[in-house]
Amino acid sequence: MSMTTKKPRILIVYTGGTIGMIEDAETHALRPFDFTHLMDNVPKVKKLDYEIDNIQFNPPIDSSDMNLEHWRLITRSIVDNYDRYDGFVVLHGTDTMAYTASALSFMLQGLSKPVIITGSQLPIGEVRTDGEENLITALQIAAAKDPDGSGPMVREVAILFENYLWRGNRSTKRSADNFNAFKSHNYPALAKIGLGIHFEPKALARPAAGTTLHPMYEMDPAVVVIDLYPGLDARTLDHLLNTPGIRGVILRTYGAGNGPTDRWFMDCIKNGIGRGLAILNVTQCGNGGVHATRYVGGEMLSSIGVVSGHDLTFEAAITKMMFLLAQDLTTTQLRYRLAIPLCGEMSY
Repeated sequence: MSMTTKKPRILIVYTGGTIGMIEDAETHALRPFDFTHLMDNVPKVKKLDYEIDNIQFNPPIDSSDMNLEHWRLITRSIVDNYDRYDGFVVLHGTDTMAYTASALSFMLQGLSKPVIITGSQLPIGEVRTDGEENLITALQIAAAKDPDGSGPMVREVAILFENYLWRGNRSTKRSADNFNAFKSHNYPALAKIGLGIHFEPKALARPAAGTTLHPMYEMDPAVVVIDLYPGLDARTLDHLLNTPGIRGVILRTYGAGNGPTDRWFMDCIKNGIGRGLAILNVTQCGNGGVHATRYVGGEMLSSIGVVSGHDLTFEAAITKMMFLLAQDLTTTQLRYRLAIPLCGEMSY
């Protein structure tokens, strides 16, 4: 009896970004191009012997134009095709890639298949492009199976870039020039890429058996970001906290979650919480996180109701806030869910 191996079925969602851009002949500026141009420049994809289909944004966009509706389109593209494909590759510009990865991790609740986001620093048509390798490796990761036969090797949203696969909601863009453009400062790599693809089993998400996909499409952008800095005064802070329509605040604090201990500062924050604002404390530092009881400034913020974001990235913090604000939660429920991991986005 002959045994036939089923070809992996992968869906590529092409949003745009540098990977598919070409240089304008007159201005020499890079602009998005279509998916056919991109694939024509990567003939090696055919050697993978996968069944590959694609959906593309019309028109493709620069990732600086990414918005909440685009996140919904990507989510719908995955959900509508979830049962037909083994994995998904999202081609995306680098500037907002970590925001999209974080948003999708919240919107695709119950995900148990790979959603691999990648792009490039140089367009696919350039001689030294990193796009070809990133695309091929992303496809291989999306098709990879766990050796134990339990399902896909990757069962979460992840960013593949150059030599590493990172958890999407733990990642941030760290370089505008380096091919290794992304980094997860507080969580290990899911895989390291060299001569082969070497997965780190202990770092990979493993959803509970029987988990089913239940997407959440809505995000509420009623969020303001406040960066602390020496010289911030009461008038400016009060103005930001009274921005019309806001419901949530990302407070980017110093070091381990510290802010000024001056009475005016604490009064402004306390008054905002009293008006119903949810305020989430995240550090301005790339590495480490909020330790609310380490210093008096952080302890005072915690005591008046500011929620610790632990080691959330900024990208994960703002998308998590948008995600939770869109749900019908009481203030107590909102504060509780902000403080705990929902899909591996924070240590707790």
